[in-house]
Amino acid sequence: MLTLDKIYHASYVLRDVVRKTNLIYSEKLSQGGSVYLKPENLQVTGSFKVRGAGYMISQLTKEEKERGVIACSAGNHAQGVALAATKYGIKSLICLPDGAPISKVEATKGYGAEVCLVEGVYDDAYRRALELRDELGYKFVHPFDDENVIAGQGTIGLEIVDELRDVDAVVVPVGGGGLISGVAFALKSLKPQVKVYGVQAAGAPSMYRSVHDGKIETLSSVSTIADGIAVKQPGEHTFALVNQYVDELVTVTDDEISSAILALIEQHKMIAEGAGAVSVAAVMFGKVPIVGKKVVCLVSGGNIDVTILSRVIKRGLYKSGRSCGLVIELMDKPGQLKAVSRIIADKGGNVISVHHERASEAQDVNGCFLRLELETRNYEHIQEITQALKAEGFKLV
Repeated sequence: MLTLDKIYHASYVLRDVVRKTNLIYSEKLSQGGSVYLKPENLQVTGSFKVRGAGYMISQLTKEEKERGVIACSAGNHAQGVALAATKYGIKSLICLPDGAPISKVEATKGYGAEVCLVEGVYDDAYRRALELRDELGYKFVHPFDDENVIAGQGTIGLEIVDELRDVDAVVVPVGGGGLISGVAFALKSLKPQVKVYGVQAAGAPSMYRSVHDGKIETLSSVSTIADGIAVKQPGEHTFALVNQYVDELVTVTDDEISSAILALIEQHKMIAEGAGAVSVAAVMFGKVPIVGKKVVCLVSGGNIDVTILSRVIKRGLYKSGRSCGLVIELMDKPGQLKAVSRIIADKGGNVISVHHERASEAQDVNGCFLRLELETRNYEHIQEITQALKAEGFKLV
């Protein structure tokens, strides 16, 4: 059984394996409350997963260690298992979905594991890992539905209470539920009045739906930029623990996640992956109450592929009104572009891309379209520019 003693024991065992990630106060996020970040993206391997994997592997028998371990992962658990197994001198084989970011695949290999890429998503990698476990006799290290793994993740709860004794609420990313199960159990055991909120991506709401419907459900598909929490089905242990100890589950969209990643970069010089930023997104977009409360957002990981990061930043800029696209219908005559440029410049907008198109056969023979990309301050700034263009007779499409 999961106990508070086991979580304290995990904290002791992991003292030389994990980094203690001190809370960071976020002035920008603290709109009416006090918001702190728990930066597990700065953890060894770039995510909290090393805690659960490290403790679970430390508790294996001598015979199990000699046979080796196998795991499946969207990326972060893989690195945690690889690092912990290498530390204890154990052979490790990791099954990853073939869509996992290249950076996570290479990092897993770098920590000493053998990697097996499996076509599909996390759940497909999970099935293949179980097949290989039976074939090769390895010990399976579950990414979330194991009490020792959950106990390892629960050490985060101990650290939060130790550093912020009057904490009112903790916001935690949720995939399979191992992280929030451990954190919620530790928090509620020490301070029952603390609220625990779980956050899932709207494109992968397996725990959210399961809890709301009162039974474990399996999604037919998942689609989200938060690949670390793109899980089709929660675990049995985690489902029971979330039902008992978590106060509320909410979801956030990919656009909201992108905005949170961008905010963390700009405001805190902190890189978070999609799964790591969902807690911040929930606070930014009012999904959980923070007014008058001391709230901790758990930033669970920072292993985002740089190619994905550039696309996420662009999406975040659009979502926050920092960038916009305009299509203006013009008469094809001299001075039109100059007039548009003057209005935008007068309003403080910055044109970063211009594309001029002649009208098609179906439109006015003298018509054309002007496609512009602008850098703007916010949505109010965009509205100010568009209203000024309309006031001077320009037609926005």
